[in-house]
Amino acid sequence: MVDHLSRRSFLTGAAAAFLAPGAVSANAPERSLYPQARPDGLNGPERVIRSAGLRGDVAFAVADAQTGLGLEAFGGDSTLPPASVAKALTALYALDVLGVDHRFATRVLAAGPVEGGILKGDLILAGGGDPLLDTRHLAGLAARVKQAGIHEVQGAFKVYDGALPFVKSIDPGQPDHVGYSPAVSGIALNFNRVHFEWKRAGSGYAVSMDAPAGDYRPAVAMAKMQVARRSLPIYTYESGPRLDSWTVASGALGNGGARWLPVRLPGLYAGDVFQTLMRAHGIALSRVEVVRDLPQGTTELARHESEPMRDILRGMLKYSTNITAEMVGMSATAARAGIPASLEASAQEMNAWAVERFGMQSPAMVDHSGLGPASRLAPQDLVRALVAMHGDGTLRSLMKPFLMRDASGRVMTTHPIKVDAKTGTLNFVSGLGGYMTAADGTQLAFAIFTADLETRAKIPRAQRERPDGARSWNRRAKGLQQALIERWGALYGS
Repeated sequence: MVDHLSRRSFLTGAAAAFLAPGAVSANAPERSLYPQARPDGLNGPERVIRSAGLRGDVAFAVADAQTGLGLEAFGGDSTLPPASVAKALTALYALDVLGVDHRFATRVLAAGPVEGGILKGDLILAGGGDPLLDTRHLAGLAARVKQAGIHEVQGAFKVYDGALPFVKSIDPGQPDHVGYSPAVSGIALNFNRVHFEWKRAGSGYAVSMDAPAGDYRPAVAMAKMQVARRSLPIYTYESGPRLDSWTVASGALGNGGARWLPVRLPGLYAGDVFQTLMRAHGIALSRVEVVRDLPQGTTELARHESEPMRDILRGMLKYSTNITAEMVGMSATAARAGIPASLEASAQEMNAWAVERFGMQSPAMVDHSGLGPASRLAPQDLVRALVAMHGDGTLRSLMKPFLMRDASGRVMTTHPIKVDAKTGTLNFVSGLGGYMTAADGTQLAFAIFTADLETRAKIPRAQRERPDGARSWNRRAKGLQQALIERWGALYGS
C-alpha cells in the first residue's frame, strides 16, 4: 500500500512538459500522452504501484530519449532521495567539466636540492585526487624514487592532501565501521579503507591491520584494533590526532575472518604505507606530517597517473563506489570554481551546474554519491539530463545493464527490453535511472525514485547497516521498477 496516493497526481497538459532544453519533438501528438486518472478507479500506473505493496512515496518520469517527449510521470514535481542514482548526475558533471580523458596525478616531490643521492630537504607525497590509488601504485612510486638516485632524505616527510576538502565521513549518520562512508581528502589509498583480519590463536585472537593490494600487504601503524570481551556493540571507534582506534567484540569473531574498515585519517594512512614501501628500498623517512599547502619550487621525482576519467566512471557506476563519486565530483568543482570549502558546497556547485546545463528545476544534492539522505532530486530533472546526453551515447556506454528477472528472481537473458541504468539503495530508499530500449527499438530515458522516509527516520544509528525490514522493502521496490519498465515497453515500444 502506497501512502499519500491521494496527494499524488499525474502530470497533464503539454506533452513536452519536461523536454530537455533544446530538445525538439518532430511528431508531437495532438493530445497529451500522459495517462488520465479516471474518477471511478485507479489508472495503469496507480494499479502497478499498489500491486507492489510498497509503503512510502513513489515518483517517476519517462520520456522518449531521442525527442525528449514526456510520456508518463507520477508524483508531480516531488523530490526524493536518489541514493546512488545520483552518481549518474555526478558522472555527467565530471565528463562535462573534466572530460573523458582526464587523469589524476599522484606525485613525489623534492623540496630541496639533491646532492650525491641525498635529498637535502623535504620529501612530499602529493595527492592529486585520484580515487583509485592503491598500495601497488605507491609501491611503483617508491621504486621510481629509488631509480631517480635517491638513497637518503635529510628533511621531513610530508603528505599533501589539500587538493580537495577534508571530509571525516561522507555521511556522519552512518555507523562508524561501514567501509562505504570513509574519510575523503585530496589523497585516498585503497578507497580509504584498512583491512582488518582476525584468526583464533589459543584462547584469544591474532589480529592484523594492513593495506593489501596485489602482491603487497604492508602493515598499518595508524590504525589499531583491540579485541574486547563482550558481545555488543560489535565495533567501537575513537579518533585520535594520529590514530584510528578500534575495538571489536570477541563474541562476534568466530574462528576467523576479515573485513574492510574505513580510514578517517587518509593522509596519515597513505604516508604510513609509503614509509614502509620506501623502507623496503633502504630509504628511511621521518614521521609523517600531513599538509594542506604545497611549497613553491619543488622538483618532481616520480609520478603515477590514474586511468582516464571514462574508465574511472565506468567502475564507479558498476560498483557504486561512494568515495570515487565524492572525489571526482569535488575535483570537477575545483576545476570549475576553485577548491570548494566543503563537500556540501561542492554539491551545491553541481546543483548550479545542473540548472545551467540541463534546465533542472530543483536539484538539491548535499553530496556527489547520494549517500547523504538529505539529498533530493526530482525524476523529471534527471530525465532532462538523460535526454540531453542521449545523443552523445557516452553515459549509457558507462552504465551497467539492469537485468530483467522472472517471478522467481532468475535473470531473463532473452527478455526483449534492454536496460542500462544506475541503481540506488539506502535503507528504505530505492532508485533506478537510465535508458531502456524496447522490443521495437524505441529508446526511452527514465527515473524512478521510491522512499519510506518515515520508517527510515526511526532506525537507530547502530542498526543502519542492516535494519529489520529493509531487505524485503527493497525487494518490493525493485519489483515495482521492473513492472514500470515492462509497462513502458508495452505502451511505447511495441
